[in-house]
Amino acid sequence: MTDTTSLSHETGTDDPLTDFRGRTPYDDYVHASVLSSLQRPLTDAPHEMAFLVTTQVMELWFTLVVHEWRIAREALVKDDHECAMDALRRSLGAHLALNDSLRPIARMTPAQFNEFRAAFGAASGFQSAKYRQLEFLLGDKSRSLMNPQRADPGAYAELEELLHQPSLYDETLAYLHRRGLPVPEHVLERDVSAAYEADPGVEEVWRRVYAGPQNDPLLALGETLTDIAEAVMRWRGDHLLATRRAMGAKTGSGGSSGVHWLEQRATRPVFPEIWTVRGLV
Repeated sequence: MTDTTSLSHETGTDDPLTDFRGRTPYDDYVHASVLSSLQRPLTDAPHEMAFLVTTQVMELWFTLVVHEWRIAREALVKDDHECAMDALRRSLGAHLALNDSLRPIARMTPAQFNEFRAAFGAASGFQSAKYRQLEFLLGDKSRSLMNPQRADPGAYAELEELLHQPSLYDETLAYLHRRGLPVPEHVLERDVSAAYEADPGVEEVWRRVYAGPQNDPLLALGETLTDIAEAVMRWRGDHLLATRRAMGAKTGSGGSSGVHWLEQRATRPVFPEIWTVRGLV
């Protein structure tokens, strides 16, 4: 047999490559066959496949957002403003796609959800390790929220590392301090394993940024962080609405209070002083 890579090489045409030994290079790179094999519905309910695919796609978007925020955080540590901004803008596009990914299941009725809900038992989005990483990078930290990963050494270690590292917002404030803005010392030296709490001194820092020249790169940083915070809050709100629509006030599958828990999480601040400062400018 002739050892050819492609029929197009034999014919000299411009047709795409079609003759491969084994899997295609596309599948070797993207692992599409692996991804397509991961949907294993437990019932014959017509909406379960959409629920599985949507949830898995959301996990992929979490992974990308976390990846970009890590890059942005490290760039800020190095005072590389442009690299940080590029990563933050990429993360915003990924987060907006994450928000849109809810659409296939956002309008499930209670009866449609109930057709397969019992099948996944105690599984709950609350248990997502990657989403917890995302929240830790925002500065919304709590050791107790790591409890679902206690029996998973790898996932727990990743969360433990992020718990004790400065968040994206912590490094933003340290960067502003190095740029000459008076970020309070007690904020710079705070226990980064605790959830970030708003501080009037940080609000004053952002007031100076927002009251300054409109072409200031630090203002662009503030507005990009605002875009990200808005995307996060919209995600939380849309997730809450989809859950309320599908199950009302029932107890969550993982033992939480369900909608009530999501309502509490939806109100958690994201980069708080960037929002409160707007009333001072």
